[in-house]
Amino acid sequence: MSLFSSNNPTLKEEAFTSSVASEDAAGAGVMTLNGTIAKSAILFGVVVVFALFSWEFLQFVGQPLPFMLALPLVGLGLLFLISFKKHLAQYIAPIYCAIQGLFLGTISGVLEASYPGIANQAMLLTFTVFGGMLLLYSTRLIKATERFKSIIMTATLGIFAYYMIALVLGFFGIEVALIHSSGMAGIIFSLLVVVIAAMNLILDFDTIERGVEYGAPKYMEWYAAFGLAVTLIWLYLEILRLLAKLNRR
Repeated sequence: MSLFSSNNPTLKEEAFTSSVASEDAAGAGVMTLNGTIAKSAILFGVVVVFALFSWEFLQFVGQPLPFMLALPLVGLGLLFLISFKKHLAQYIAPIYCAIQGLFLGTISGVLEASYPGIANQAMLLTFTVFGGMLLLYSTRLIKATERFKSIIMTATLGIFAYYMIALVLGFFGIEVALIHSSGMAGIIFSLLVVVIAAMNLILDFDTIERGVEYGAPKYMEWYAAFGLAVTLIWLYLEILRLLAKLNRR
C-alpha cells in the first residue's frame, strides 16, 4: 500500500478553455496571476497549519492520529471531485489541503523519529526544486511543448496506475517491488518519480499562464492554486520517501 502516492490531473489546458464558456463563468470576473498566487499562499498556509498540528499531536501522544491511514484515500476522492466540480474549488481545495496537511505532519513526524532531520531536508529540497523549476520555466530553458506535456502526463499516469495497483495488492498482503525497496533499483525508481513530479511543476506553470491568457473565470484561481498544491504535496512526499530509502541503506 502506498501512502505516498498522488498525481495531478487537475491542471490541464482543457479545464481552463472549457471554463471560459461555462455557465459558472458568467459574471465571475477574470483569473489573474496575482490572484492565483494569493490563493496558492492561502492553501500553502492551510497545509502548514494542519501539518504542524498533526506533528505536535504525534509528539505529545506518541502515536499517529487514528484515522491517518484513511486520509490519502479521502484526499484522492476530493481530488477527483474537484476535477469535475471546478467552480467548487474555493470550498474543496482548503479541505483537501487540511487533510493532506494532517497526513504530511504525521508521516513526517514518524520518519523524523527514525531519521532526525529528514523532514527539514525534504522541505528544503521541495522549495529548492520548486524555485529551480520556476526559474527554468520563466527563462524558457525548459519549454512546455506539446511533446514535453505528452511525455510527462503519460509518465505521471503510469506512476499513478502503478501506485493504484500497489494499493489494491496491498490489501491482499502483496508488496509491489520498487516502491518501498531501499535497494539500488528502489532508489532509482524514487529518484525518477521525484523528477517526474518536478516536471509536473512546469506543466502547472504553463497551464496557469495559459489560463490567465485565455481570461478564465475568477474561480479558476482556486482551481489553479489547488492543482499546484497537489503537485507540491506529491513532490514533498516523494522526496521524503527517497530520503528515507537513502537513510535505510
